[in-house]
Amino acid sequence: MAFRFEVTQKDSLSQARLGRVETDHGSFTTPAFLPVGTQGTIKSLTPEELIEIGVEAILGNTYHLYLRPGHETIKRLGGLHTFMHWGRPILTDSGGFQIFSLGSLRKIAEEGVTFQSHLDGSSHFLTPEKVLEIQRALGSDIAMVLDECVPYPSPYEYVKISMERTSRWAERSLEVRRERDPALFAIVQGGVYRDLREKSVQTLMKMEFQGYAIGGLSVGEPKSMMSEVLKWTTPLLPENHPRYLMGVGTPEDILHAIMLGVDFFDCVLPTRNARNGTLFTSFGKISIKQAQYAEDKKPVDETCTCYTCRHYSRAYLRHLYLSKEILSSRLNTIHNLFYYIELLRRIRKAIQEGKLLDFHKSHTSIHGLEKESSIHF
Repeated sequence: MAFRFEVTQKDSLSQARLGRVETDHGSFTTPAFLPVGTQGTIKSLTPEELIEIGVEAILGNTYHLYLRPGHETIKRLGGLHTFMHWGRPILTDSGGFQIFSLGSLRKIAEEGVTFQSHLDGSSHFLTPEKVLEIQRALGSDIAMVLDECVPYPSPYEYVKISMERTSRWAERSLEVRRERDPALFAIVQGGVYRDLREKSVQTLMKMEFQGYAIGGLSVGEPKSMMSEVLKWTTPLLPENHPRYLMGVGTPEDILHAIMLGVDFFDCVLPTRNARNGTLFTSFGKISIKQAQYAEDKKPVDETCTCYTCRHYSRAYLRHLYLSKEILSSRLNTIHNLFYYIELLRRIRKAIQEGKLLDFHKSHTSIHGLEKESSIHF
């Protein structure tokens, strides 16, 4: 498949940059946030609604789609884009995080990973080659190599063994790659150990990948530690390749990582929080189920122009949530995703105008995060 990445502008006061990713299914601007479509859908929303919100690319989950309905079924039905009626770029993960989260249901060896399905207990075996085969069948635009995501804390020796095995898995993925395969990204591992992160990058950069992901973060480590790992790792990655931080995160985490040179992100946080009644606003998060909103006629955020804020009150959204109405999830998800997409748009505008440091100071001040902001530029 066609794939191209170009850095179009760099920030003078940080490592942030503007860029453009081009694929067979269109392009998207970076820095970018990719909503998570675990089962081939962004929960509760249609593709048309995602486009109206401004979503340019999404993430699909290799592990879940492999188990249900099956990658061969999706291939016979025209690929994931056709199957889910989404004509824009799709990135699929490797299943590494699901392997991490399965815990006692999986066993890792040099050849691959044996695991029990969380659906019916059936046994499955995933190898680096199989994971690429699955993503090839799905018709992804960007595919990830199989990796092991280690929990925090983990002992140095185990993280070293895991990181080295992940690098060998990456090399095996390249060996079976075909000309029309999706763009293939390597995944940097190494836990919170600086020398292991550096070794991971050095090893992977000797191979020919089209992008590099930073994995193994937001798995329980302190935010300050995540920031330190990004400060070590991101500058080592090649400037002419996209940098993808997997599974992160909060708006503040994303802004900080952008200032350290990361290009795109995915996370379930905005959609999962929406279903749990937590909404992101320009003045912080609110829990819509609270009694103080019972007769509140105001929108969630008076500065927001999303469909939800243009048409519905906090009182109505609280009523829907407490009544367990399906519309609650839909309206809340529209708002939270709009917040994330708009935040990324504002960050890109700040980079373009040379005002990103001012934007960062304003954002952390408004949200009361001055003490938590541990990144220095």
